[in-house]
Formats: sequence, structure tokens, C-alpha cells
Amino acid sequence: MTVLSSQCKDVQLSDHQLYRLNQLLVFVSQYNGFYQQKFKDIQLPIRSAAQLSKLPLTTKQELVEDQKNHAPFGKNHSYPTVDYVRYHQTSGTSGKPLKVLDTEESWEWWEECWLEVFRSSGVTKEDHVFLAFSFGPFIGFWGAFEAAKKNGSLVITGGSQSTKERLTCMIENEATVLLCTPSYALHIAEVAEELGIVLTQTGIRKIITAGEPGGSVPSIRSQIETLWGATLYDHVGMTEMGAYGYSCSEQNGIHVNEAQFIAEVIDPDTLESVAVGEKGELVLTNLGRYGYPLIRYRTGDIVVHSNEVCACGNPYSFFPGGVIGRADNMVVIRGINIYPSSIEAIVREFPEVKEFRVVYYSQAEMDQVKVQIETKSEITPILATRLRERIGLRIDVENVEAGTLPRFTMKAKRVLDVRDQA
Repeated sequence: MTVLSSQCKDVQLSDHQLYRLNQLLVFVSQYNGFYQQKFKDIQLPIRSAAQLSKLPLTTKQELVEDQKNHAPFGKNHSYPTVDYVRYHQTSGTSGKPLKVLDTEESWEWWEECWLEVFRSSGVTKEDHVFLAFSFGPFIGFWGAFEAAKKNGSLVITGGSQSTKERLTCMIENEATVLLCTPSYALHIAEVAEELGIVLTQTGIRKIITAGEPGGSVPSIRSQIETLWGATLYDHVGMTEMGAYGYSCSEQNGIHVNEAQFIAEVIDPDTLESVAVGEKGELVLTNLGRYGYPLIRYRTGDIVVHSNEVCACGNPYSFFPGGVIGRADNMVVIRGINIYPSSIEAIVREFPEVKEFRVVYYSQAEMDQVKVQIETKSEITPILATRLRERIGLRIDVENVEAGTLPRFTMKAKRVLDVRDQA
């Protein structure tokens, strides 16, 4: 597999991406039923990045419809089913789960992408890597499992263990790196406190999170690092797209692995590129997954379009603050755009809050929002004031009984929308 060195940016990177993009386009025009139809009027080769933006976008809904019409796997799988070795599906948090297969070659590509995450986080063969997830059909950290093996690290899987069992396993086997969601890192800390375990005295020194925006949010990262006495690194990826981004030693955003992905940032309404400094939806093209290619895929992830160069020295595209939220999670309350992740960033500034939930509801035919929190401290008025100042909207804060809000081991679902039930 061709991997571009970190010194090669600008013209050389553009040439590298354009070459691999055209290889992919020629391939799908011959072997991929989904893109044969979608690109039937496209003239190849593509000669510039500007021409890429003229290709039609790909949406998740298209892929879901494709699988519905061509069950069970759809026409975006380029090879006969017999050539595939891995099955995964999306979590289904934003609709019907999407089935995704990988060939041996495509799965090796996944491993290489995940190796970049480990390299950027400084994980070596000396580390004992603990994977705290269920190992079901959701992609989770399956790629990380394979990459950690290739990295030479000792891999310890949490599988179906309870949180208490995982804690014991981590400690007894001297785990040094923990992989989980930000929510679960906080939940483990809550359980550890109940058991009298001091996490800062365990061997965990690095935490790599995924599945939620929290790993790049300073307040969430700070809370997790304080509780664990470890350094937190963020990672972003999608079952259908691949492991496309990771944080670095600066811990202030996400780098896109541009050797393997082409990134664009568009206005989700106009579908045109946004200006530098503006928020927009991330559009990605994976360059090495021929078994399940995605070209100009609307990820739904909201990022800030930036030409900033990170101080870590990595020349790849950098999104300060990482993934800010999801386009499909944004709601408008009294004229204000609200992302649940923006509310969480403020709530997590209060370590006294054990768990929280955002509730959308209707009152007097107007949409409203409130935050429910579990805490023993009298911080309700302070948090309400901070939410009003930062979000620009009055948001009620309601204390609820300890232990009544749900806990999460994978992707958290901290939003309750009861507006249609009013």
C-alpha cells in the first residue's frame, strides 16, 4: 500500500490523491454497479480537484435504498459476495443500519488507517491495549484490534464483560492503553469510584476515544484525563467510510489521513464549498477501499473548514475542535441552532455532574429545551447561566435522582425529543 510521507504535502499530495482517485474511478466504472449508474455521464479521467467537486454527492439514504432494492448487500459491493471476509453494520442511530462487507484487501486498508491512529498517539509494541467494546457487528474498534496486533502490542479484549470485570482485567493485566467512547471512559470512572478504585494509580496512560465528538472537546477531555491520570487522543471514523482522522500530541483537533482520504467541507443547504473559518459538513472520498468505495460521501459530520497548520508538524488537513456535531442532530430552538455536543461541552465543565440528558419539548406551541443532570452539588443556577451565555438561549436545568439517567458503553444517546408527544 502506498502511504505518503508526512513531508509530502501541497502539489505532491494533490498529485498522489488525483492519481489514486482516477484509479478508483476507472475501477468503479467497470466493476461497481452502484457507481456505474451514478457516474454514467462522467468523462474520465478527472484532471483537478475542481473537477472532483462536479461529481455527484453520495448520501447514506442512497446506500440504504440501494440495499433495500438489491438485498441483502446492495450494488455498492464491487465483488461477488464470495470474495468478502468481514461483515459489519452501522449503529442505526440515524436510521436503518447499513450492511458493509470488506474483502481481505480492503480490511488490510482499514488496518493501515488505524495504524496511523496508533502512531500519532505514540502507541508502541511495549503497550498493552485494552478494547472496551462489545465486539458485535458495529465496527467499533475491530479495525483497532487488527492494527494493534500488526503494531506488535498485546491486545486485551473486553468483549461481553461488565464494567467491573473490565476494570479488574485492565488492572490485573497491566493495560496501558484504553480504547472506548468518551461516555464510557466517564462511566468506568463512576464505577471505579463506587468500588474504591483510584484510576490514576492504574497502568492506563493513554486513552483513545471514538464514536462521539467528546474526545476533541476540551472540557470533556480534561475531565477524563483528570479522572484517569492519562492522556486522551481522539479518533474519528465511520463503518461505511473508514478510519479517516485522528488527533495528535497537540490535542486540539483532528487530522484527516489525506494519504487515504480526500476531504471537502460544504454548506449542507447549498452543497457548495464553505469559506475558510466557516462550519460545514464534511464530505469524504476513500481511496483504498475498492470492495466498498465511497466517492464524495456526505458524512453528516460538522467541522470547521480550516487552512491552519498544526504545531505538531503533521501537514495533513486539520479541523480545529474535531467533529463539532452531526448535521442530523442539529435542531433550531427559537431561532438558535443547537448541537447536543455544544451543550455537553458546557455541562462537562462541571465534574460534579455524573450524567445528563438533553430534552426537547413543546410548551404553549413553542419548542423548548432543558437539561437534566445527576449531581449532589448546588450548581443548577450556575450551569443555567453558563448555558444561556454560551448558547444564547435560556435552557432550564433540572436535577434528577442519582442513577435514573441511562449509562452507555458504546455511542451515547443523551437526547430525548418529546416535541411530537405534546
